Amino acid sequence: MVIGACAFVLVFILIAPSSRAFIAASLGSVGVWLYSWAPLSFVLLTILLAAPIISVYLVKTWPVQHEPENPMAKYRREDVDD
Repeated sequence: MVIGACAFVLVFILIAPSSRAFIAASLGSVGVWLYSWAPLSFVLLTILLAAPIISVYLVKTWPVQHEPENPMAKYRREDVDD
């Protein structure tokens, strides 16, 4: 549902020539920035792309925490049915 809504909005954004020109200029300036700051920008880009993958891996492999047993449970009085 979210993908369909995003695609719907994206179609209307890309219809207007001024928004297409803005997006193209933004992507062009990002490309220029990437190549002008080459070593640092590629490291930052790698960190940005690897962070979600690492976080998903950590969440999936995190040890399960078990609730401790209630220490007072052994002193609970049992109901005796007469």
